[in-house]
Amino acid sequence: MMEENEEQPDDHQSLEKERGRFRLHMVTWNVATADPPKDVASLLHLNSPKTPDLYVIGLQEVYSGPVRFVSDMMFDDPWSQLFISTLAPWNYVKVSSMRMQGLLLLFFSKPEHIPFIRDIQATYTRTGMFGYWGNKGGVSVRLSFYGHMLCFLNCHLAAHMKYANERVDEFEHIVDTQTFDCKKAPKITDHRLVFWFGDLNFRIQDHGMHFVRSCINNQTYNLLWSHDQ
Repeated sequence: MMEENEEQPDDHQSLEKERGRFRLHMVTWNVATADPPKDVASLLHLNSPKTPDLYVIGLQEVYSGPVRFVSDMMFDDPWSQLFISTLAPWNYVKVSSMRMQGLLLLFFSKPEHIPFIRDIQATYTRTGMFGYWGNKGGVSVRLSFYGHMLCFLNCHLAAHMKYANERVDEFEHIVDTQTFDCKKAPKITDHRLVFWFGDLNFRIQDHGMHFVRSCINNQTYNLLWSHDQ
């Protein structure tokens, strides 16, 4: 059931959707300034028997050299072009996107859902160089989906083992300062669902890669929990 203070569905169709379930496919990928590959079909699981209703794709470290970045402001960047051209034949529409230097967030939907997607807003928060540089931070897209307030946030936090406290500070800064022009959900935490993903850069302290991989392969995760930042 929908909460009383949420938008009510417009018609019988949306009521039927409300009783059903939606499939969401999310991608997070630090592309390390590389050019896009030729094919991302496997990444998007396009051959899956059940296709998603929504795709949300978050990339970090998209190449943002001065010439390329100016070009990307005027035209779709190569990564956006790749996902748009890949998903268009499958009848997905790009509804919204947000780019902040190397951070890119793309939101796609099946056409039948678009009449029920409202109040779309996209914004960003810089955390690099004391908040003046956008190499680190978060980009977000928020919207009302069949009356439910959703927020998708792609972030890239401070790197290196010793900067765990800085990562927490950046996380809290994004939560505290990112706002939207929406009475029902003016802040990230006001949304019914928040999908927060990206390259958070938190590390496993005091253990080498061989031990970490061994624990993962053996599913002995309890040996890592106490060292997980």
